[in-house]
Amino acid sequence: MGEQYHRFRDNGKFNQQLREFTELLPPSGQVLDAGCGVGKPTSEFLAQKGFDITGVDISKKMVDLAKENVPTAMFYQRNILTLDFPDDSFDGIICVYTLWHIPRMNHPTIIQNFHRMLKNGGILVLNTGVYESEGISEFFGEPMLWSTNDPKKTLAVVKNLGFDIIHEGVLKLGGERQYWIFAKKVA
Repeated sequence: MGEQYHRFRDNGKFNQQLREFTELLPPSGQVLDAGCGVGKPTSEFLAQKGFDITGVDISKKMVDLAKENVPTAMFYQRNILTLDFPDDSFDGIICVYTLWHIPRMNHPTIIQNFHRMLKNGGILVLNTGVYESEGISEFFGEPMLWSTNDPKKTLAVVKNLGFDIIHEGVLKLGGERQYWIFAKKVA
């Protein structure tokens, strides 16, 4: 359902957040797109701005499409729960429209691993749902997990890891409400 979902979604709805992310990164920095999907819009946007992009997604089909859509980036089929990139690998990590498809009990471990993979001064951007929930619903004809911690819990995890919060809050984008965090790893 990846291709169908991509055709349906409003790919420009978070361009402002992508622009803000790029302004916080060093020129030509190393960026991880965690949950890259088909590579559009996030990896494509960042590659066009001159960043060195690594994208990961659990779906082989999505990764194959991402390689076609953004040939200048590197894409790998990987489980976000077990990413093993070396410490201090990335200037930025962006994980949007992804966490809520992973059981919420795993979110703190994922965010901790992001912290490990970020360089000091690195930027983390993530979004999740606006209230705690978990369940499965039909999504483009397929069963889809939706799992979100209370935003206060997610924020506490990020702060407790030693990130400075640049800003956080609920945004309404494309008719949807999501909780966003922009944070910086401090030494």
